Amino acid sequence: MTLSRAAVLGTLLGSALLLAVPAPAAAPHDCAVHTAALPAVTRLRAAWLSGRFVAYQPTSLQVTDGRITTADPASIRADLSVLRRRFDALITYDAVHGAQAIPGIAAELKFRALIIGVWDPADASERAAALAAARRFPQLVAAISLGNELLLAHRSDPQQLAALVAEVRTQFPGVALTVSEPFHIFYEPATAGLVRQLDFLLVNVHPVFQPWFRDAPDGAAAQFVVNVLAQLAPLACGPILVKETGVPTAPASAGFSEARQAAFYRELARQLPPAPARAFAWFAAFDAPWRAYDATGVPGAASAVHEEEAHWGLYDAQRRPKLAARELTELAATP
Repeated sequence: MTLSRAAVLGTLLGSALLLAVPAPAAAPHDCAVHTAALPAVTRLRAAWLSGRFVAYQPTSLQVTDGRITTADPASIRADLSVLRRRFDALITYDAVHGAQAIPGIAAELKFRALIIGVWDPADASERAAALAAARRFPQLVAAISLGNELLLAHRSDPQQLAALVAEVRTQFPGVALTVSEPFHIFYEPATAGLVRQLDFLLVNVHPVFQPWFRDAPDGAAAQFVVNVLAQLAPLACGPILVKETGVPTAPASAGFSEARQAAFYRELARQLPPAPARAFAWFAAFDAPWRAYDATGVPGAASAVHEEEAHWGLYDAQRRPKLAARELTELAATP
């Protein structure tokens, strides 16, 4: 998500108070229970209760004017070897374009859980790749997320996504299924039927897109995330994992820095310790310089530079840890 979307979210929030969040629709009372997926949800909970999730896109994958450079296995192994010191669970965005190598390498490096993102769930070949990985590594691949902000971008609708969830579930009932959207999308009544089919919610909650963020204390930004999850809890049919929340480390002219990123995560960890019903992932693993110039990945899209999009990483593009990562205690090599 780019900061150019801040105006959209600001409009959605209207004149809300600093820490207020918009009221959601009525809670669902007819959640579907997918018995075969319950062990996978249990594994997800165990992973975030005793370890750490991080949102990961390979450093060797790039998108230039809509053209994708495929990630290579050697670079993925180097990425994951660095991450494994501080993280033991992964959330990805793509199941193809070289991402087919991620599950095998993650298994070798003793990662505990993997949520495979399917960037284009309408693509049968990408869905098949995700399912193949889930079948091959059933103790690692706990979940599949169908799409990233598809509803926000109007690239799909709740009915289409619900149908895809149902189709994937028939093909592999033992994997937990979800979709990934900004939090406010799940407040909309039109998404209620989709939400009832999901085993857990995977949400994006970005305080940096709120008009009050720049001058707010770190505690306020963290409290905003906590408040959002409190509002979402009655709607969810399972636990909630925040996939994206964080602070870029540049440009300084926009108020971003390594120190502010670290302070935000320090405060968020204090206010939102992992619990069975909710937790957050660190976002994102690595800086992606190409995203400053091609954040949309859409050929012919406006060529505005979004410098902040290049700097969401907890590590820079050379895999060097920033302050927020250095402050994390290292994890054992084996679960």
